[in-house]
Amino acid sequence: MPFLYQRIQIFCKCPLSSQFCSFINLTKMLRYFCVLLGVLGLVAIRGVEDHFFYDPFLIFFKTANHSAAFPNFSWGKLILNYLMRFGLNTFFSLIVIHFLFQNKEWTKQALILIVLVFVIVFPIYLFCIYDRFQFGYLFSFYVRRFVIQPLTVILIIPIFYYRKKMIQD
Repeated sequence: MPFLYQRIQIFCKCPLSSQFCSFINLTKMLRYFCVLLGVLGLVAIRGVEDHFFYDPFLIFFKTANHSAAFPNFSWGKLILNYLMRFGLNTFFSLIVIHFLFQNKEWTKQALILIVLVFVIVFPIYLFCIYDRFQFGYLFSFYVRRFVIQPLTVILIIPIFYYRKKMIQD
């Protein structure tokens, strides 16, 4: 057992006691576990989207057929489900960001950026639906991606990594 503690101290590169080093590694593992849970939450939302969320446009866009019939839908139910999905995606995205960077201010900034992108993109997507995608099939398809998937977090994480590196240098 002392051999293991020596290895942990070498891995930690700290002259502190072995119990403290193993605590540091435990908290680091817990951080990465929380990041993994956040990512698994995002994957789970994607995995159950056709069973859990009301989205008649899922099949419409999966067929990738420009001449497919425009589906019938309920506006209220559709908007409510998109908002619920946005809320869940935002929750899991913020878990990932918070435990990756451990900075409450950055987590708040990420929330503001995610909400800002949604506030801009969601009305545009709703207009595309109202217009029956006459504005453009591909345009509507990609705008929809920003509404139903956490693409903003994919952009935020590299920005925050770059920011963190700039602060460290």
